[in-house]
Amino acid sequence: MKRIFVGIDISKGWLDFIPMNDQVEILDKAKRVNNDIKGVNEMIQSLTKRYNQDDLWFCFEHTGNYGLLLSSILQSSELTYSAVPALEIKKSLGITRGKSDQVDARRIAEYAAIQKHKVKPSKLPSDELMKVKNLLTFRAQLIKTRTAFINSIKSYREAEKVVDLSYITSNIEDKINLLDQDIKSVEREISITIKQSEELKNNYQLISSVRGIGQVIGAFLLVYTNNFTSFDNPRKFNCFTGLAPFESSSGITKGKTKTSVYRHKALKVLLFNGANSAIQHDPQLKRYYQRKKQEGKEHMTIINAIACKIIYRAFATINRQSPYVILAQ
Repeated sequence: MKRIFVGIDISKGWLDFIPMNDQVEILDKAKRVNNDIKGVNEMIQSLTKRYNQDDLWFCFEHTGNYGLLLSSILQSSELTYSAVPALEIKKSLGITRGKSDQVDARRIAEYAAIQKHKVKPSKLPSDELMKVKNLLTFRAQLIKTRTAFINSIKSYREAEKVVDLSYITSNIEDKINLLDQDIKSVEREISITIKQSEELKNNYQLISSVRGIGQVIGAFLLVYTNNFTSFDNPRKFNCFTGLAPFESSSGITKGKTKTSVYRHKALKVLLFNGANSAIQHDPQLKRYYQRKKQEGKEHMTIINAIACKIIYRAFATINRQSPYVILAQ
């Protein structure tokens, strides 16, 4: 059992950290080090000199690439750490007042000390999986830029009815074409990276046998399940994406079942797109959609249910280690 919980607040330039025992008592004042190799090692050395390494548990908010170096050094040093979603920490501590980097570090340590029986150790994904994640982020940025250009050219073409704006519209068209090429190039790199790992390649091929899961959705599933090691069942993953419905009732008042507002929005949108595609190409899901539509269900409610089914099928292929087969009807 860990006894010393180190809360770390991460920023681009530095790390603020403070140790706390399992009785939620601060053991030392907060300190700051640079967010670089030298700074992280300085923090580790200052703590391991005072406390037994086996007693230490480091905890910090999941901050993407800013916490990547910290995670890498802690993992290579065989130190236990947890990268926790910021919202989880915020909700667990209730109403708080005041904010600073040192205060945030203390609150993170307090969270770890109080939730020590629930907090799970983190582990960095493989190099290939981290690369795929960053490629997906880059692809999303390219698509956002492309969408902005597509929307702007519509406005310029309206104005072009009055004044010659061919220079602008031609320039934007060139940029859109270049972005199309860049997006395809990124998607090729995602495919190449997945194939470099036998484990990723195998699981990707399995989940791709499910109608509605294409290259991008498949890559997202590999990343956000950590190649299907972070979630032990599809229900939990559907909760993460915001697909799983929950009952809304109090006393004798019963409301509609709803999905959570705390969701991975981008992934949910992708899964809805996959569900819309699946009902066109999967006979079973097409009949399911038509039956629910006849029962008076709303389109988005049915699509949400189909997206859930797609996730259940994906997890089934991983558990069985065999592709999904649509039975002849």
